[in-house]
Amino acid sequence: MGLDLKPILTYTNIKLDDLANKIIAVDAFNTIHQFLSTIRGSTGELLTNSEGEVTSHLSGLFYRNINLLAEGIKLVYVFDGVSSHLKVNEIQRRHQIKEVAAEKYEKALVEGKLEEARKYSQATSVLTNKMIDESKRLLSFLGIPTIQAPSEGEATASNLTNSDLVHICASQDYDSILFGAKRLVRNVTISGKRKVPNRNAYIDVPLEIYYLEDILKQTKLTIEQMVDVGILIGTDYNFGGIPGIGPKTALKLIQKYSKLENIDQLQEPLSNIPYEEIRELFLQPRVANVSTEDIKFESVEYDKIIQFLCSERNFSLERVKSALQKVQDSDKNKNQSLEKWF
Repeated sequence: MGLDLKPILTYTNIKLDDLANKIIAVDAFNTIHQFLSTIRGSTGELLTNSEGEVTSHLSGLFYRNINLLAEGIKLVYVFDGVSSHLKVNEIQRRHQIKEVAAEKYEKALVEGKLEEARKYSQATSVLTNKMIDESKRLLSFLGIPTIQAPSEGEATASNLTNSDLVHICASQDYDSILFGAKRLVRNVTISGKRKVPNRNAYIDVPLEIYYLEDILKQTKLTIEQMVDVGILIGTDYNFGGIPGIGPKTALKLIQKYSKLENIDQLQEPLSNIPYEEIRELFLQPRVANVSTEDIKFESVEYDKIIQFLCSERNFSLERVKSALQKVQDSDKNKNQSLEKWF
């Protein structure tokens, strides 16, 4: 995602246990892409089983979600549907980036530049239909409900926070802000540490929580105006935005002129951007029609997880059992009805 709102957003750092007893709607595609990018071998290769089937996504989903469940956090994974036609150019751009990265990865391997190889490998990930089906299967065994969005998963996840079916949505991207999410949390689905580039060292990655009400109050904007700020910076529907305009400049322009139509000096570049349609995509997105009946938290199916991960995908039986023990030992992981969380 090219949208970089962070320099103008207010947020608070929180701890994982602050999310205990909360229901979180997770942007599934965003999260699985993270796992495919980061969970790799020493030379950047994806993890696979003895049959050559990719397992990086399953490893990430299993071990991270086990830790979250053990903290008493309730999760709902929202999967993307069909993207808007305006996203075609962005999808093609990403595909080209993956092709270039794949070439550089192979070249670095041949030259024995393993650190470079690993860096390039992270940009080559492709999420397949098989991976999506496997992810949904594993999540069901973990007792985690899934929702199929008609379009952008983040739009449906954000809408769930507004209907109070969930407390917060989780994503690494900032689209949720433009989709009007009441609350957004970042870094909840990553391990909590990030490798320092070109160094054999790691830094802690704190959880960040963003409150839309606070953001709009601090910037003195409406949600409609915040969308205009996003369009100036660049979204998935108009990558790159207006050349030379970053987050702080975009904010000042909208604070001064109120909306895109009033910025005379930008009317020429804006004429090439379907900004009215982009506004509609953020302000009136296609979302799944979800009720309390669609969000049911089931018990963890230990035997099915072991069968799937260990027997079918060659995961270590000892490691899987050890991870599952965390949930069994946790007195926070009670199977309660959705109504009890509000």
